[in-house]
Amino acid sequence: MTLLSADRSLARRLERTEAQANANFVEARQRLLPESNATWIAVAGAYAMFDGLESPLTQSFGLGLFDPVGNEEMGRLEQFFAERQALVLHEVSPLADAALLALLPARGYYPLEYTNVLYRPLGPDYEPAPVRTPGLTMRRSQDAEADLWARTSAEGWSTEGQEYEDFMFHYGQLSAASAGSAPFLAELGGQPIAAGGLFLHEGTALLMGASTVPAGRRQGAQSALLGARLGYAAKQGCTLAMMGALPGSQSQRNAEKNGFRVAYTRIKWQLGAVGARAETGGS
Repeated sequence: MTLLSADRSLARRLERTEAQANANFVEARQRLLPESNATWIAVAGAYAMFDGLESPLTQSFGLGLFDPVGNEEMGRLEQFFAERQALVLHEVSPLADAALLALLPARGYYPLEYTNVLYRPLGPDYEPAPVRTPGLTMRRSQDAEADLWARTSAEGWSTEGQEYEDFMFHYGQLSAASAGSAPFLAELGGQPIAAGGLFLHEGTALLMGASTVPAGRRQGAQSALLGARLGYAAKQGCTLAMMGALPGSQSQRNAEKNGFRVAYTRIKWQLGAVGARAETGGS
């Protein structure tokens, strides 16, 4: 199947899918935990999320890809985060309006980190590679298994400490409850050993949140989960799949072994002083 050109049209499709997944997550938190004050807004086509001060979703996606962005739009975005005492963060595609390269540093932003956005086409004839580990099976988890999926996912991060594992458990509960979400489990001998997230939006599948419990590693669960999610997405009519990964990471290597290619590398930008520009009227 022909690989799509990594142009602005593709970038808009990929960024909108991830932004919508995050907006749906924020709405799930808003619905289940109204005291969290989670919310999101759209400014110049970008989606800006507030999901809590410690959440990796508290930032914007798609800035400069859809509509022109100037000082007025940046001021509105900065005010949104400043009102909630949150860091001002924007993850920006290199296919966004080139004027941002001058505007962001001029407003006091500095580059913080890279993320590779990977993609591959999907078709109705997609078939995952055979699972080679005896007793290893994949399945979509059911709505009533949200806690099981979240617990399995969180246990995969247990080596990072109890506090982080607890954070990932609550994160997983909300992820499983988000509209458009289709979480998957890998089981070995009937016992869950790995979990992977999937979000479907207008023909694009976003793969996210994959982890394996320490005792279940080196059994091929992650590759099998990736294939199972791609197969499910293809059967739902998706023609494109995407995921994000740290440049050069094992996640990127696994994706490339399964037909993914890097579309572009995003840069996350952080405002040097929270709300400094917003307090002066965004000028």
